[in-house]
Amino acid sequence: MEEEKKVDYELDSSIEVDVHAEDEKANEKYTGENIQVLEGLEAVRKRPGMYIGTTASAGLHHLVWEIVDNSIDEALAGYCTKIIVRINKGNTITVIDNGRGIPVDIVAKSGLSGVETVFTILHAGGKFGEAGGYKVSGGLHGVGASVVNALSEWLEVEVHKEGGIYKMRFGRGGKPENHLEKVGTCQDAGTTVTFKPDATIFQETTTFDYDIICDHLKQMAYLNKGIEIVVEDDREDTKKVETYCYKGGIIEYVQHINANKGPIMEEVIYCEGRGVYENTGNHITCEVAMQYNESYNPTLFSFCNNIHTHEGGTHEEGFRAAVGRVFRDYAIDHKYIKEGEDNLETSDILEGLTCIVSVKHPNPQYEGQTKTKLGNSEVRKIVSQIVGEHLKRFILENPKVAEVMMGKIMMAAKARKAARKAREEVRRNTGLELTTLPGKLADCSSKDPSICELYIVEGNSAGGSAKNGRDRNTQAILPLRGKILNVEKATIDKAFANAEIGNMITAIGAGVDPEFNVEKIRYHKIVIMTDADVDGSHIRILLLTFFYRYMKELIEGGYVYIAQPPLYKVDYHSKAYYAYNDNQLELIKKKLQLKPGFPFQRYKGLGEMDAEQLWETTMDPKQRKMLRVTMSDAIEADKVFTDLMGDEVLPRKEFIHKNAKFVKNLDI
Repeated sequence: MEEEKKVDYELDSSIEVDVHAEDEKANEKYTGENIQVLEGLEAVRKRPGMYIGTTASAGLHHLVWEIVDNSIDEALAGYCTKIIVRINKGNTITVIDNGRGIPVDIVAKSGLSGVETVFTILHAGGKFGEAGGYKVSGGLHGVGASVVNALSEWLEVEVHKEGGIYKMRFGRGGKPENHLEKVGTCQDAGTTVTFKPDATIFQETTTFDYDIICDHLKQMAYLNKGIEIVVEDDREDTKKVETYCYKGGIIEYVQHINANKGPIMEEVIYCEGRGVYENTGNHITCEVAMQYNESYNPTLFSFCNNIHTHEGGTHEEGFRAAVGRVFRDYAIDHKYIKEGEDNLETSDILEGLTCIVSVKHPNPQYEGQTKTKLGNSEVRKIVSQIVGEHLKRFILENPKVAEVMMGKIMMAAKARKAARKAREEVRRNTGLELTTLPGKLADCSSKDPSICELYIVEGNSAGGSAKNGRDRNTQAILPLRGKILNVEKATIDKAFANAEIGNMITAIGAGVDPEFNVEKIRYHKIVIMTDADVDGSHIRILLLTFFYRYMKELIEGGYVYIAQPPLYKVDYHSKAYYAYNDNQLELIKKKLQLKPGFPFQRYKGLGEMDAEQLWETTMDPKQRKMLRVTMSDAIEADKVFTDLMGDEVLPRKEFIHKNAKFVKNLDI
């Protein structure tokens, strides 16, 4: 194992470990002077993917996030305490907040009201420069409101501000139907935005998913303690309502994630503090909550200004440096490690630790366009010092809890050493390096990963058909013998000792976490091909659990696929017709005008197909159907894998009850 880089940071008096919300409140004066114009909306409609990623379901819901983010920014500024998100009949969305209200006076540079400016001009908003109306903001480019407007069939804004009610409506593509006008008086403040997504842009779907919206806004409520977020769905006769408000913030978030993982301690360690950002007088604030559980997997999620930085960044680096420093020092001082022994590695300390790292930064810098990795170097030192001080104080003041945590860490170190020993045993006993490909693998001749595919096939029978029917230049076959180990319940040394898992690791060729290197994978398509029955589904989830826990970048990079073999075969006039679901079968029957009772074959296993059939139905790139495995929400994915594959039975029962109505073609 490559020697771990150890980083330490000295005490900096500019970093405070206590934060008062009032200190972070933005200037109450929020007028047209705060709005700065950086250039239309036709470009958004021509290339919507540049602004919202996709025009599929994820992009549709991204419109909601953009408007909600503006309300959340009001909460970060210290003025908004409640947000209502309503799905109306006809799949329109209404977002209501009780913040300061969008400025209604004229913006000098645009000559338009603040409302019309932010909804019609890209890169216009109160989030740029020292004159901005916000100290921190999730919106980096200030394009959210105008992009939603551009991609809507219509959009309406109502602002309550300084005793007046103001309204404005925009038509398709964000074209103003009128200028902002005062329509009444009020005593409150806030903004209401209602919009209808444009079906000519979102051609796949314009139907909002209540569960997706609830999951996202629940996360926002955890990350912004005390703010009340209400989700309403008025589309059915019976109205659905969910209310999220967490006084404990990310402490409760950690408890939620750990609920079915068996926490080994009651306490959630909470660290909070701030450091001065350059010479601006503004602060970078940091919140961290962590708790150990019985699992063998680290669960670390980081955020900057409420944006999930799933690729990590400097805030995660600072956290890792701090926990490594504190626990290594504690292990030496309290004789957990004897003189001359190897010290703890960060992977030992993180095993079974659930942690949320959340920072708020007035000027975040992200690597790439997707805001997935924080790059600000000053954050590393601030997070490291804040976490280091709080964590050190906690373990010194709570020796019994520290003993429990150190027991978990030392067990992880022991398992790591056992895994290393297992690797060495393989080399000694076989005389082979771990890079030697497994004998069961029928590899492809091409060495270009971008065109190579690895089929992980259930059973030797199907494996034999796949080997004979494949394209030998680009398609490799690795048969599985039975079910692999459930890694959710196993230490890394036991996982490594499992023959089927060892074969996959060596075939893929990129190692496993924490050493996994996605750039070394030998195939850019890793295809899970199992039977369409209960056992096949179980093997599929076991494989996905393994990839998620030990090779997560495979899923994040879109390299994992699920083969879709046909369910039915109809032989008619010496020609075979294949159907992948019941609807397709009925269409075939109708097209061929088959009489009731005409025989057809229902495939129960891949082994029932010969090599030619398997090729033309499931493996031929010109005809096959495959599902790409994606991960839109890593936190929910982590919880699902824990619920389905962990020790607790009740979460599995609840999952079955909730999803049973969606099951088709169940073959027991």
